[in-house]
Amino acid sequence: MIVSGEVVRDLASTGVLRASINLGNPVLAQGTPDAPSGVTVDIAREVGARLGVAVEFVCFDAARKSFEALTSGQADICFLAVEPVRESEVAFTAPYAVIEAVYVVPVDSPIGSPDDVDRPGVRVGVKRGSAYDLFLSRTLEQAEVVRGEEGVQVFRADGLEVGAGIRQPMADYAAADPGVRVVDEAFMQIKQAVGTRRDRDPQTVRFLHDLVEELKASGFVAESLRRSGRLDATVAPAG
Repeated sequence: MIVSGEVVRDLASTGVLRASINLGNPVLAQGTPDAPSGVTVDIAREVGARLGVAVEFVCFDAARKSFEALTSGQADICFLAVEPVRESEVAFTAPYAVIEAVYVVPVDSPIGSPDDVDRPGVRVGVKRGSAYDLFLSRTLEQAEVVRGEEGVQVFRADGLEVGAGIRQPMADYAAADPGVRVVDEAFMQIKQAVGTRRDRDPQTVRFLHDLVEELKASGFVAESLRRSGRLDATVAPAG
């Protein structure tokens, strides 16, 4: 893939590629702000390599902060779930990976499927600004969304009927607490993509799109997920 000088200047105007990394999603990013790892870090490094520039990681503990870093000009690219409320400000590639979001409930809860959640009197704990917060806020009609720093945290602290989150952390939480269980059926497929600001040149957005498709087709994304031990994510189909 030949990258034009215009794309390099547009995407890395400071001379480095600043990549916003959400360490709050352990499926896609691990490590510390000083030494991040995972599939998002690997993709960012590959983008930088194609541009011929160094990569600077700007790390956060929540998706909303990663989003704000991009839209405020603190970062050049981000790695977020595709959500309509974000698309007004972010130009997304096709997804590179798909992860599942599930509910946890008290072990004696009558809730047996996602369809049982949207009822009067049901409160759902979510991580503020997460993809599943945005999704549930848009789709639930009767249940109440309760936001906190972590979905499990507010579920437990406030004695809510339901907690929402990414499957593997939810499964780990339920395995450590005999008082709760996972509702096995996913309520959402979270499509994770690379994003940049909407005011980028169209050829810059096309470069990112084509690169993500190449990295999926070549096995790069699958190998990165395997290397980081995150088999709870799947490579997204060709876009």
